[in-house]
Amino acid sequence: MAKKSAIEKNKRRQRLVARYARKRAELAAIVQNKEIAAEERFVAAMKLAELPRNSSKTRIRNRCEVTGRPRGYYRKLKMSRIALRELASNGQIPGMVKSSW
Repeated sequence: MAKKSAIEKNKRRQRLVARYARKRAELAAIVQNKEIAAEERFVAAMKLAELPRNSSKTRIRNRCEVTGRPRGYYRKLKMSRIALRELASNGQIPGMVKSSW
């Protein structure tokens, strides 16, 4: 089980990303648009830099929804390899059988 503080920190980041997503997208579109004057694009870039760092989507860490583990994460299942194996061994995932040879 991951530290509660690390899990909570990641949840705070997710909330910040959701709050600033629209503003970030608008500013990023201005910065990317080559038809706008350079000064205006520079001002947009400065405003983008002033936003909280944790409001960037890349700061979010994928974590297992069962244990909070940050590594060995399967995106499709939203869980770590260890949690997946544990649930499969207990027969809680339909159609999945632990292989052994």
